[in-house]
Amino acid sequence: MNVEDVFSSKLRIKIVKLLMQMGELNISEIARRLGINHNAASKHLQVLEEEGVLQQKVFGRIRLYRIKENSPKAKAVQNLIEIWEQ
Repeated sequence: MNVEDVFSSKLRIKIVKLLMQMGELNISEIARRLGINHNAASKHLQVLEEEGVLQQKVFGRIRLYRIKENSPKAKAVQNLIEIWEQ
């Protein structure tokens, strides 16, 4: 998937920004904070995870998402957002 496809969605950018601020959240909390339904959040999280921007930890039925620390893509996205929002 190319960069245009990954970041053509405002919600994906909002998810990354939210996780940059909060560190780690589950799908329900991400959906609640962004005012979207669980399925939409899950689909956007899946795209970001497949592209190496996010990673998840699973505890039973709970999946916690966070920025993937050692990913060059994740670092580039974080840098872009931080510079853009200064």
